[in-house]
Amino acid sequence: MSELTGPAGPARTAMSPSSDPVSRQGTGTNRRGFLAGLATVAGALAVPVDLLRPRRASAATYDYTARETFDPFDRVFHSSGAAGQPDQPNDHGGLAWGQSYVLMGFMRMYDAYRDTYYLDRLIHNVDLVLANRDSVRGVTDYTGRSLPAWRAMHPYTVGTVRLTDGRGREVLEVRSARAYADETTVTVRSGSGDGRVTLEVVSPRYGVDTFPDVTMDPASSDYVVRRVYDAYPGPAMTTVRDLRADPADRTDPPRLGTFALSSQPVVFSVHTGMITYPIATFVRVVATTPTLRRNSRYKAKAEEYLAAVEAAVAVHDSEWREDDGAGYFRWPKGMPVPYDGTIQPINQSVALGRTYLELARVTRDPHYLRRAQALATMVRAQLVVDSGGAYIWPYWPTFSEVYQGYGKSGDPATDVSEYTPSYGSASGGAQQYEDLSHAAIEVDFAALAFRAGVVFKGLDMVRLARTFTQNLATSADGLATTYVRVDGGGGLAPPGQYLQAPRWMAVAPWDPALFTHALAIYVDHDVQPGSGSGVACVANLNWYARRFANQTPS
Repeated sequence: MSELTGPAGPARTAMSPSSDPVSRQGTGTNRRGFLAGLATVAGALAVPVDLLRPRRASAATYDYTARETFDPFDRVFHSSGAAGQPDQPNDHGGLAWGQSYVLMGFMRMYDAYRDTYYLDRLIHNVDLVLANRDSVRGVTDYTGRSLPAWRAMHPYTVGTVRLTDGRGREVLEVRSARAYADETTVTVRSGSGDGRVTLEVVSPRYGVDTFPDVTMDPASSDYVVRRVYDAYPGPAMTTVRDLRADPADRTDPPRLGTFALSSQPVVFSVHTGMITYPIATFVRVVATTPTLRRNSRYKAKAEEYLAAVEAAVAVHDSEWREDDGAGYFRWPKGMPVPYDGTIQPINQSVALGRTYLELARVTRDPHYLRRAQALATMVRAQLVVDSGGAYIWPYWPTFSEVYQGYGKSGDPATDVSEYTPSYGSASGGAQQYEDLSHAAIEVDFAALAFRAGVVFKGLDMVRLARTFTQNLATSADGLATTYVRVDGGGGLAPPGQYLQAPRWMAVAPWDPALFTHALAIYVDHDVQPGSGSGVACVANLNWYARRFANQTPS
């Protein structure tokens, strides 16, 4: 039984926004009314849409703990046309890495002020986001399926192009596993004769792979599949596939010319997790708040959204793996992504974990709880206590192929990965510690799991808070900032990292210095509106200041 249809539970204590000059309880919004005020607000504020320019200021433009600040951050973002608008598709990751933060910001603001204005804002945007699912747009992923989720391509996925011979028959697929692969081209030039050609694969960002005098003859030592495989990895991370039904058939070589690669459409579990988490949070809030559940509009939207979220997360069931009680996601071999066939990074697995936790509470389905428990078990096992009593952990799970490194087997059919046949060396692979921004996903998951009584304990929250206050927090040139990685390594963080500090707010109740430093970053750099994550960060600062300042964590 879902909490949306089950008996009413105990009422949730509301925090009155009586200190605010205007209460917008239940006012609602529509797109015309919302957009009508954008130009006026942006003009009156006279603030540039420039989130990333650090500056020393005698006084910040905004009080980042005030709802009067969140609202212009919301409005300016939506008037800016920046990536992540709710009516844009996710083809370049904008919904996952822009709009998802905005939606979470609305839920944080509702939790802080109990003003249904923020639920109305979320509904407006979620309706647009759901209209951009592949199944609604009528577009497909790389398998040809049109799924109830959101595909992405550039800059994340493998780029491919199918080369034809002189008679128009497809004979060779050329692939690059580099980011921004659709900027890559392959040029086919004449070789020394006898059906030979030279392939030149050019990635403007990474370099050139050249394969001179190759042939389509599988009996030749210069057979193009063998030559390219043996040369991997090159600057463009090139692989090829023979498209002929019978490679032994003699055919013409690929026709001469220059051809562009196209990034292939993939539905990423991390994108689905990022997008569905705040939607599932809305569903849970409605389901567990009697006054909201009695509102026919909110109840209907919660039921609609619950069905949409469950359908979206089910898309990734084939990627789920569980070993000895630890859960994670693995990219299928042949999925056109770098490192296909390998275990995904920790943050990419637990992004869906947050949605599972919300679904477990709403639906009471043990399936979601078991998955959340398995993911929490995996994450907890990756955490190591450092000398200062803080947690540190890697970007890739220590049991993953990319962390450990892997080699070619000698045959693409038996390799770990089709598009990335090898990675790292005998001494290991990608063993860097997690960075601040991606860690925020994992920390939020851990705090959500703790509050649900799943795996994590209070001491874990203390240690995660210490990760920020002892390892990440620092100052430079008199301005509050952070280091890049959770062990304090990586050097001083760029804006794309340190401006994400308020996304750690879920564990700030266990060390108020976390809130103090995150707020100082925003004040010292006089952060301006402009990005989706900025909307979420200001919401998190409001949320902590309103709900947890001067309180003891529970």
